[in-house]
Amino acid sequence: MPHAVHISLGSGFATSLVDAATSRLTRQDTSFVITDRPKTQLPPGAMPPMNLPPILTPTLIKRISSQPNLPANVWYYVAGVTLSSINRPDEIAKVFQHAIEKSVNDPSGAAPSHTESLQIARRMREALVKSGAIVGLPKSINALFALKSVTPADLLDEPAGDSPTSRASDVYTTPSAKILKRGQRFFEQVYGKVSKKVMGQMDNSGTEDLGVTARLMYGYLLSNTDILSPVETSWVLMAGLIPQDVNPQLKGHLRGALNNGATSEQVLAVREIVIAICEASGMKRLDEDIVQGYGWRGDIATL
Repeated sequence: MPHAVHISLGSGFATSLVDAATSRLTRQDTSFVITDRPKTQLPPGAMPPMNLPPILTPTLIKRISSQPNLPANVWYYVAGVTLSSINRPDEIAKVFQHAIEKSVNDPSGAAPSHTESLQIARRMREALVKSGAIVGLPKSINALFALKSVTPADLLDEPAGDSPTSRASDVYTTPSAKILKRGQRFFEQVYGKVSKKVMGQMDNSGTEDLGVTARLMYGYLLSNTDILSPVETSWVLMAGLIPQDVNPQLKGHLRGALNNGATSEQVLAVREIVIAICEASGMKRLDEDIVQGYGWRGDIATL
């Protein structure tokens, strides 16, 4: 029951009804009752509404979805991970809704088939799951619930159904040594001839647990390629890293995309659309005399 406070104001007080943001004031004879409004219940992982300026205008969506040299079926999950990285999950709905409006396989622009729409939904979800290794799990949680809120029920993968990634099987039934070995192979493929050096640096960071954590993420999260291939996983990592102004890690994954089979033109195209979204959100190259701000402290790493 809402909390009530009775206040006597006398019979001469004018009849009124005042609605405030958190209370309701109504007249009952010569007394007024202030009742607390029930708080709005947000779905799990949802962020409270804020008056933030939009990022993805129709013009920007058209630009990033038609970026020259961009691989097919990539723009929407790259955009989703970028928005998650800059903490704007509220914009993810626009990406998904645009992606399922027109089929990329039909020149006439017809709506995609159910199979194609399911693929889009799954690829976006998998990208946001994998991005947790880069942007942090809290942002992935918020982004995934934002995506779920606009996803039709027949495009969801619920726990009772078959997992398209088999990741639960990786955790509960597959021997951990097999998964960790798969992750090691994936790590070596990404970093190539410097893979031993990179892992050795993490093992000697002051705590060997950094190397252990990296092995777990590569084994159980990133090396699962049932939905996103190795090179498609590289696009996820780039999209998560560019907004964070972490050039040392970004340089490694730009080269890692090449090691995973991408062309230089494709890498630069993905980099371009991530930067375009970041700049639309207000990020910019910070001047040397600015010690704080929203942007990059130096030139963004490139090939």
